[in-house]
Amino acid sequence: MLFVKAVAMGFCIAAPVGAIGMLCIQRSLSRGFCSGFATGIGAACADAVYGLLGALGVAGIVTALPMLTVALKCAGGAFLVWMAWSIARDAPTAQAAAQEPARTPVTRDFVTTFALTLSNPLTIFSFIAAFAALGPLSAPKGEHGAMGWATVAPMVLGVFAGSAVWWLCLSGVTAALRTRLPLAFTRGVSLFSALAIAAFGVVQVVTGLGRLV
Repeated sequence: MLFVKAVAMGFCIAAPVGAIGMLCIQRSLSRGFCSGFATGIGAACADAVYGLLGALGVAGIVTALPMLTVALKCAGGAFLVWMAWSIARDAPTAQAAAQEPARTPVTRDFVTTFALTLSNPLTIFSFIAAFAALGPLSAPKGEHGAMGWATVAPMVLGVFAGSAVWWLCLSGVTAALRTRLPLAFTRGVSLFSALAIAAFGVVQVVTGLGRLV
């Protein structure tokens, strides 16, 4: 039952369309299902890492090292802005449509999204809150007060599975519509994605710098 609850929690955490969601949609439209799904799985793996750290009680490290949080948020925001510029630059045009697009390895799509999602260490606290909502905090704990592996494992695996299901659905539906949409629509989505991702990046940088004040 705990695993099922964690799957539902992972799905709900991944479902809100933010910068990663826009990136998954854009890559699914421009490069196909594999690229979009690899993007989502990169985010799901990063969420699983932070979920594990949160469940094991490592969140105190982020609190003890606030400058690390600032540096990661600013770096992640800057990376989002750069990625937005790349998407806008590579938005499909009628001339480019006549040529076979260059294939980007799905491993690169995975790694970039994994690193980007890891740039927000405050995600740990989101998972602490989510795990608290699942209710197993009274389970046996380890010597440092963290939850035992018998509790942690199904929670983290469940969150990853739920997140992966969402990314599978999003990239699958988007890729299925890819061949039925006019080029102008695909280009419009790419440009809108670039603007949205850039906005997320700017907000992340400003938020990070704001913590220095």
